[in-house]
Amino acid sequence: MAKKIAIVTDSNSGITQSQAKEWGLNVLPMPFMINNEIFYEDITLTQEEFYVRLADGAEVVTSQPTPDSVMKLWDGLLKEYDEIVHIPMSSGLSGSCESAMMLAQDYDDKVQVVNNQRISVTQRQSALDALELVKRGMDAKQIKDFLEEDKFNSSIYIMLDTLYYLKKGGRITPAAAALGTILKLKPVLQIQGDKLDAFAKARTVSQGKSIMINAIRADMEKRFGGATADNIWLEIAYSYDMEAAMQLKEEVQEQFPGFDVHIDPLSLSIACHIGPGSLAVACCKKI
Repeated sequence: MAKKIAIVTDSNSGITQSQAKEWGLNVLPMPFMINNEIFYEDITLTQEEFYVRLADGAEVVTSQPTPDSVMKLWDGLLKEYDEIVHIPMSSGLSGSCESAMMLAQDYDDKVQVVNNQRISVTQRQSALDALELVKRGMDAKQIKDFLEEDKFNSSIYIMLDTLYYLKKGGRITPAAAALGTILKLKPVLQIQGDKLDAFAKARTVSQGKSIMINAIRADMEKRFGGATADNIWLEIAYSYDMEAAMQLKEEVQEQFPGFDVHIDPLSLSIACHIGPGSLAVACCKKI
């Protein structure tokens, strides 16, 4: 008889609690400290409330889920399921993956933690892929191995509206941030595997969008075996400005006719490091 397998991810995937219920997933909410008060994404903190706090200059600090909250979720699921596949955000961007791996050592291989270095819409796709792999009859270890082998079959390019929040979080030098602000540059960053890297500098929003679209097309064609809708999932993510995201979606659909383009707000754990007004284009190779 096939094993019953639970799929767990965190709210950095952008999957909401209500979507998780509907799809048969479990989403661990990421905690935040805002002016020393703790909040949980999509539980006690909405997207709207978060951006109001950010605009008011609140001190926002991200945190990883406590060991207790992770084990409580796992213990509850193991009463009903035989095994768990746990898909946290990229190990290169947070310590929560490493923490989950350490905790899983006490679970006799019943919990398989996937380190496939995804975030946001690509992490969401990993969770949906895991559900599909359960249907195909794989056990937790096979799903973990499959997703880790598949990890480089995704790309994200993200254009920031401001360097203020990266500077505030100490992720770039104040001098680089000041220069970017004076020149009104729109930096385009790339998330590839476990690294968040500078990719290009755009002088205008439209130039930034072109850079991202061309980069995604090049990845599809050179690395993922072709820019076709039956081969690739195409996604857009954004922070705060949904109108700008819808506009980008139209432009992406013009460039990639026949593709179904998924759109999601960026999780708040990412938004607090890059601020509002960011736009991202992402793709994942279909399994």
